[in-house]
Amino acid sequence: MQTTSKPIIVFVILLFISSLTSYACLHAQEDRFVVVLDAGHGGHDSGNIGNGHSEKNIALKVTLEVGKALEKNPDIKVIYTRKTDVFIELHERANIANKADADLFVSIHCNAHSSQASGTETFVLGEKNTGRNFDVAKRENEVIFLEDNHEENYEGFDPSSPESTIAIGIEQEVYVEQSIVLARKIEDNFISKAKRKSRGLKQASLLVIRNTYMPSVLVEVGFLTNNTEGKYLNTKAGQTKMASAIKTAILDYKSELDQNVGSRVLFGDQQDTVVEETVEPRIIEGVIFKVQISASSRELEAKSYNFKGLTEISREKSGNLYKYYSGKTSDYNKVKQLQNTAKLNGYTGAFVVAFKGSKKISVTEALKSK
Repeated sequence: MQTTSKPIIVFVILLFISSLTSYACLHAQEDRFVVVLDAGHGGHDSGNIGNGHSEKNIALKVTLEVGKALEKNPDIKVIYTRKTDVFIELHERANIANKADADLFVSIHCNAHSSQASGTETFVLGEKNTGRNFDVAKRENEVIFLEDNHEENYEGFDPSSPESTIAIGIEQEVYVEQSIVLARKIEDNFISKAKRKSRGLKQASLLVIRNTYMPSVLVEVGFLTNNTEGKYLNTKAGQTKMASAIKTAILDYKSELDQNVGSRVLFGDQQDTVVEETVEPRIIEGVIFKVQISASSRELEAKSYNFKGLTEISREKSGNLYKYYSGKTSDYNKVKQLQNTAKLNGYTGAFVVAFKGSKKISVTEALKSK
């Protein structure tokens, strides 16, 4: 009896250790930095075909190259909106990223113009829809007309209307700052790594990044309508070079976030203490300030333990999105300190919001109040 029980005990112990290992591996996977890569257009939506080059094919090849390079990093999980020549509706691309609770959304495209314009551009969501920026937004947004239920999915949105494009800029407001950080890194890498001409960072109201609940950018890797640039982007070498620049920018962005998350100022015998400067109160009567720390399609209990120990957690529902706040004060200087605390705890995109009664107002408007 003893001889048979020992192997059973050993088996049970090994099974227990194995389950712990599996759980640890699963937990590690869940903690990975999630990047959703979106190859523009696809299927019956060819995108532009400047000089006979196919935007949908070039965008896909560059996207797959970026993903292949990022997948070598064990701390990063890559999700693709498409890996083949298929048509994906614009709103579904955002849904893929939101369901994955992604940390970044990067949509890759090729540009077009009636002239021999050249150079890269990286867009973040915004209301600056003048001139060339509006033309880009209009062209990219017109893809919705290829969708069967575009009136239902986009609530009558008209890509030709500047008023429609202005209205969609507000929804991603919480992530614009971090989106700009990534966009700048991408354009800087196009210049320094890929040795390409950059037209810079731009803001436009683009539907594909309207409903994403994370920092999001749309990258135009160059103009297919430019004779030289179109030919370059249609080569394997050109696609690899552009993909490498985007990959490096994403890794730099993640590295910068990693350095900021959980950082503390240590004094004496390395105690975990943050020393804050005493600041005179700046009370704005009739206004309540809060710090928006996150937005998600998931409903969480508004409890401190769900938000890394931050206090005075509140939640509100806006459409299908839950917004989470920390703090509640009429003191603007205090809420700025709360914002810094949130950033130190890993919520690097945290920003101040203001309410007058039940109505949300801009912080600028709030500060003008007597």
